[in-house]
Amino acid sequence: MRQIFLDTETTGLYHAQGHRVIEIAAVEVVNRRQTKQHFHYYLNPDREIDQGAQEVHGISLEFLQDKPRFADIVKELIAFVADAELIMHNAPFDVGFLNRELGLIDHPPIENIAAKITDTLKMAKESRPGQRNSLDALCKHFGIDNSRRTLHGALLDAELLADVYMAMTRGQNSLMMELETPYSISAESTLQNNAQPLLIKRANETELTDHENYLVGLDKSGGSVWKKIESNFTESE
Repeated sequence: MRQIFLDTETTGLYHAQGHRVIEIAAVEVVNRRQTKQHFHYYLNPDREIDQGAQEVHGISLEFLQDKPRFADIVKELIAFVADAELIMHNAPFDVGFLNRELGLIDHPPIENIAAKITDTLKMAKESRPGQRNSLDALCKHFGIDNSRRTLHGALLDAELLADVYMAMTRGQNSLMMELETPYSISAESTLQNNAQPLLIKRANETELTDHENYLVGLDKSGGSVWKKIESNFTESE
């Protein structure tokens, strides 16, 4: 399955308050390798940007004035993420904003477009409970160079997220391959391995006499379990 790592920057924290997407980026991964195919746009939100949000991403409204609107790039976005696993860090945030943008232009929600949605923040919290699981913290934990991340930027963050996800799931593919191809022995190979007749060697008279004498000795020392079992077996025949 294709995997698409996606990130957004917005005018503020809450889409329910009318905040909009101003940057969207997605990078493609196939067979755990980035393909260098990516989707990236800055968008004109037609509204002011909260000061706190601008301090995080450094994107100004003046910079966005000549940029396309979400409606202008939606078909390209849908084509890029369609039927892929969509992976985001704190997915409810990005999904909420994407669905608001899609809803404003009468498009179905992102869940109907992507094959699957995965939240790496949820994954990190489950594997590292009680620890900081921001993208920066995970980069530090896994030894991923994020020195270029002086401000939040959707394209760089999507690329870093892909690296973090690969580190988080390292070894998972080989495990799944083992689970999908369980070890089995065919009937043909079993017959081939057992082609030689089983050799049965019976006790001779001397060995039988020695065995009986041994059981008599056990009886004298407190009773022989073998004799009881043999007696019960004889009676049941």
